[in-house]
Amino acid sequence: MILYNRIPISLGLLLLFLVACRGGAQVTATAVPSITPTAVLPTATAVPPTTTVTTTPALPLSFDGDSAFLFLKAQTDIGPRWPGSPGHAEVRDYISDTLAEMGWAVEQQTFDYQGFAAMNIIAKANEGQGDIIILGAHYDTRRLADQTPGAVEAELPVLGAVDGASGVAVLLELARTLDLEEVPRELWLAFFDVEDNGSGGLPGWDWIAGSTYMAANLTVQPEAVVIVDMIGDADQQLYYEGNSHPGLRETLWQIADDLGYSDVFVPQVKYTMIDDHLPFAWEGIPAVDIIDFDYPYWHTVEDSADKASPVSLLRVGHTLEAWLEEHLDSE
Repeated sequence: MILYNRIPISLGLLLLFLVACRGGAQVTATAVPSITPTAVLPTATAVPPTTTVTTTPALPLSFDGDSAFLFLKAQTDIGPRWPGSPGHAEVRDYISDTLAEMGWAVEQQTFDYQGFAAMNIIAKANEGQGDIIILGAHYDTRRLADQTPGAVEAELPVLGAVDGASGVAVLLELARTLDLEEVPRELWLAFFDVEDNGSGGLPGWDWIAGSTYMAANLTVQPEAVVIVDMIGDADQQLYYEGNSHPGLRETLWQIADDLGYSDVFVPQVKYTMIDDHLPFAWEGIPAVDIIDFDYPYWHTVEDSADKASPVSLLRVGHTLEAWLEEHLDSE
């Protein structure tokens, strides 16, 4: 992801071109049979949805911040996960295997990007039960820590504890803990590849390539998309993001406020981002980016697990859990 106003116009046009080129790459998918998800603990190594906001959760919330942090730590224990690295291949298997073990139907959406065999991972539940909600996060990390002086020359990568692993951790913990009988929608968890290596991360690469490919190749119209990115910062600050759908954004921040998180969910725009929500918004789908772009270790060698917090993961997880289980109208 990157600040929208830091990107030259040519990149914006190129991204629009990517969206337009729907037929340029071939997608193949393999699926694990859909069954009722069961709990698995992690290892250490378009109109927005109609909502009825209440002041307290109707049901006890199950999302566990400490468990989510173990999912984060399992990724950083693998090491850097930039496309083409051994860690990138390993984290693909980790995410896919973890979701399949939990009982989610897992698809691997493969496509060519700049000669690299890229792969989005899409886990589905409640198939056929209403409109589709997509929660998304990117799983790749940045090849070069260009915000650390001397790191480019030394070819030092980003470990990506907050920028990468924290969003994935929230989705995996939601996969483990959601009461899907209380979610009146079909739910997809999307883990995007080739997101974070634009502007020199890898030569000639752009941002958000995985989500751009997925959005351009949808065969259905989802009801809403919510992206979680860089949300694990121990000093968490979650402002409105300027390219997000205003109504859906307001709903999510109001739920967070009702849960007691108004000190970190701040209902005013601070940043306008190019991130994984944009390709879906370009397709006319209500999309929101939950992101903490005040993270001081962004694209540095210091983006490590000690900069993240289970409490930060908990706040975001609780907000999404409450939205899915309690604030979507039944159909």
